[in-house]
Amino acid sequence: MAIPQGFLQDLIARVDVVELIGRHVQLKKTGANYSGLCPFHSEKSPSFTVSPTKQFFHCFGCGKSGDAIGFLIEHSGMGFMEAVEDLAGSVGMVVPDDERSPQDKAKAQAERERQTSLFDVLEKAAAAYRSQLKAAPRAIDYLKGRGLSGDIAKRFGMGYAPPGWRHLASVYADYADARLVESGMVITGEEGDADKRYDRFRDRIMFPIRNVKGECIGFGGRVLGDDKPKYLNSPETPVFSKGRELYGLFEARQAIRDAGYALVTEGYMDVVALAQLGFEQAVATLGTACTTDHVRKLFRFTDSVVFSFDGDTAGRRAARKALDAALPWATDTRSVKFLFLPPEHDPDSFIRTHGAEAFARFVSDATPLSRFLIDSAREGCDLSSAEGRALLASQAKPLWQALPDGALKRQLLGDIAELVQLPNRELQELWGASAATAAYSPERAASKRPYAALPKRNPRTSPSSRADHACRLLLTEPQLWQHLSAQDHALLGELPAPHGPLLAWLEGQVQEHGPLSWRAWREGLRGQAFEALAVKLASDLAEPATEEDPVSTNDRGSLEELRSVLNGLLMEQLEHQKSEAIASISSDPSALKRYQELDVLWRQLKTPKV
Repeated sequence: MAIPQGFLQDLIARVDVVELIGRHVQLKKTGANYSGLCPFHSEKSPSFTVSPTKQFFHCFGCGKSGDAIGFLIEHSGMGFMEAVEDLAGSVGMVVPDDERSPQDKAKAQAERERQTSLFDVLEKAAAAYRSQLKAAPRAIDYLKGRGLSGDIAKRFGMGYAPPGWRHLASVYADYADARLVESGMVITGEEGDADKRYDRFRDRIMFPIRNVKGECIGFGGRVLGDDKPKYLNSPETPVFSKGRELYGLFEARQAIRDAGYALVTEGYMDVVALAQLGFEQAVATLGTACTTDHVRKLFRFTDSVVFSFDGDTAGRRAARKALDAALPWATDTRSVKFLFLPPEHDPDSFIRTHGAEAFARFVSDATPLSRFLIDSAREGCDLSSAEGRALLASQAKPLWQALPDGALKRQLLGDIAELVQLPNRELQELWGASAATAAYSPERAASKRPYAALPKRNPRTSPSSRADHACRLLLTEPQLWQHLSAQDHALLGELPAPHGPLLAWLEGQVQEHGPLSWRAWREGLRGQAFEALAVKLASDLAEPATEEDPVSTNDRGSLEELRSVLNGLLMEQLEHQKSEAIASISSDPSALKRYQELDVLWRQLKTPKV
């Protein structure tokens, strides 16, 4: 949605940029301004300045500058809309949205209030668990036995859930409150019977999970002994999705910037132990495989990510899933590496045995994405035979195609071509032809029938917006996802609700289950906040096809259509950024140059290629 420029100016005028930045940076008054150590790079003497009159910050060391919105985007990793909504809420303003009906606006407001209520419930539990830890010698002895100090436990807000089925009944005034179940803290019996309610977490070390704003969104709990499951996580809730959140990211943000990379580990204890031992840039996935959302979130804070896994078979499988998630984001300016520890070690034990310097060298020597991609493609291939080389080419193709265009992709083409003993051009032509045959063949569509129950697109239907158009194409022709670049994913991910969340959900479904029928999408959409949008878009289409009448897909035409829509969305985004730059020219010396650069990009997109 397009936010009126006047609203943004009013918002910036109302926000106290000194108070906002002062929550994260220790500021000292120096004349008319305030100064402190820059939160975006490591420095010993202050070069970071905040101007209360201009409502602006600038670092003379690294060159970062901007207003309150820019600070939240840079420091907290928020998207533009998320930052605007967060600031607006803090000063009692409502972001205008003329595109939504009053009913949709009321529904969105109710959803925000519901989430805020759940944050309160979870934060109250976190406080109670922290209090319990202080009075639990057994839990304290366990943490000391793992080499953890009281300071590190305090930093991560660790706590303890005591034994007993209904401890939280003493924490909340109303144990029958539906929010306790909705937040995942309490499990209920059939039909919500309050008498059968009990605490989800019992006799466990508790790790609060926080989003990038620092709000408690869920918990992980570890047993003190050998009971199963060893780790228990909060379920999926309106405020917590394990496929999108990373444990320790809120605590690690500054350390990631200082170290220059993020270290992704496999568990809560790894993160806390590494922080104790000097590697505060560690984060962990939450009991699930690494996803594209995880990688995208990390690249908001750094251009370098190192995945750490055990060297056993399970660790290799997890690394392969991380590779698949990272490929669309592996641009020429980013670094992705894979660290495989000896089977007998986790990061904690390795550092305690060999020292922090040895672990740092191990990280530095981790396997680059390019090498791990080829190693993964070579698995099971006998390169001394033509059949083995052909198998390598087949296994390498989807990995190579997932990379965004650039020098890295071209170099890997040469490396793979050398291994399969084909000239670069022939291999690329082979992959192009086979991709076309596999993706666009009517015979293949008829035999596999992956889209047999998709609604047919009515070409006479005029989409209400480019965002609608993009959602409709990707909802009804999910095979198009495989052709999107990292830049395309980033562009779609920035779309505001309900379009952005719908596309994020759909992408996750395609990655997990492959392209499915409209009927399958429809079932999965039930209860989702964006269900109404998806149904509306589908209702604009003709009647669903039957099994005997598979959709005749014209993927090339659809892909060109999608490219045109994405190009339009990018132009809209650039136009908005140009407006922002113009608005800040008077207070930001670099804004004019930024506007000129954006205008060049905008004109290049606007000018048709001959």
